[in-house]
Amino acid sequence: MSSPTAPLSEARSDTADRPGRWLSLVGIGEDGIDGLSPAARTLVESAVLVVGGDRHLALAETLVHGETLAWPRPMRDAFPAITARRGRPVAVLATGDPFCYGVGRMLGEVIPADEIFCLPQPSAFSLAAARLAWSLPDLATVTLHGRPLETIVRHLQPGARVLALSWDGTTPQKLAELLVARGMGGSTLHVLEALGGPRENVRSARADVFRLENIDPLNLIGLEVVADPNALVVPLASGLDDDLFEHDGQLTKREIRAVTLSALAPRAGELLWDVGLGAGSIAIEWLLCHPAMRAIGIEARPDRAARAAHNAANLGTPDLTIVEGRAPDALKDLPAPDAVFVGGGFSVPGVFETAWAALKPGGRLVANVVTLEAEARLLDLHQRHGGELIRLAVARAEPVGTLSGFRPAMPVTQWRVRKP
Repeated sequence: MSSPTAPLSEARSDTADRPGRWLSLVGIGEDGIDGLSPAARTLVESAVLVVGGDRHLALAETLVHGETLAWPRPMRDAFPAITARRGRPVAVLATGDPFCYGVGRMLGEVIPADEIFCLPQPSAFSLAAARLAWSLPDLATVTLHGRPLETIVRHLQPGARVLALSWDGTTPQKLAELLVARGMGGSTLHVLEALGGPRENVRSARADVFRLENIDPLNLIGLEVVADPNALVVPLASGLDDDLFEHDGQLTKREIRAVTLSALAPRAGELLWDVGLGAGSIAIEWLLCHPAMRAIGIEARPDRAARAAHNAANLGTPDLTIVEGRAPDALKDLPAPDAVFVGGGFSVPGVFETAWAALKPGGRLVANVVTLEAEARLLDLHQRHGGELIRLAVARAEPVGTLSGFRPAMPVTQWRVRKP
């Protein structure tokens, strides 16, 4: 495999039975072709097809000699035109670094790495960190382009610095309003517009007095988080306060939830089925464990499904997928899970069998029950499949007349088992 700094001829060559690095991903900045290296210019000039956004194609217009293709929506609709030219030089223009929240990831899913040659420019994050004199390893980076604004919520920790790619010129104002609503109005937003080009501009304002106007659609936000004492901050530990969730009583309480998350043993990138989603607390805390986590919640009642979706957005996990329907029928055709939590309906015939059949080898299943009938079902399954049975009991101090005493909640029986 040739190195990124190899001569163009070497980058274009490969073993005899392969087409070589025919697809070039060329990073381009707001300075246009002036910022391109001689090798990058040659890649664009020699391409039979040049693909990019309208802005990219306009910036490189004087270099293009082949066909051009502006990205359609969705972008993947252009992939057949690209792969149809396999073995012939094709150039894809992208902002900055194509593999930093760019098109490189999607193309890498359909085209082998040894057929791709990438010449990146500094990413928007690198340019922003340089302008603000911030250390990239010491801050969070997130994109809000094409994603819900609430995606940033998990990063809103007191004293944190965050770089966020905006969707458009309205994103900074919307983010300022979100911060004020969460008790973080003292935070500072640095709005960096059209970085690296002649239109570059950097402006700053506090969230609670944000009045910036005519913001360039191509902008990035540098955020310095200041949280009031009572700000709505999402804690980093499992077992979030019950009051953070809207619910109708169908909620796994925080102490039980913390033990349940421990039993589910989440690992980066894994998929959870939360059967009997309720308020969504287990799935939400699963997603908060790592940005790569995935979760599907199955809920029969539309009102609870809507409430869970609101909770997910409010706590920074708007990517929670919710399926309205009754298990086990609603479980059919879902992607195979790495872990399953059953918080309701465990006694319904077929729920366990369907979930267990879909669970990947090595996956974990955890069920919490409170009724004697469901306990009998757990005992039977424990005898057949093994695993661990525990009983969890929590008591809270409450007034007893003029004194205080502990009032026990209903005990929860939990079965946790790993699939061979």
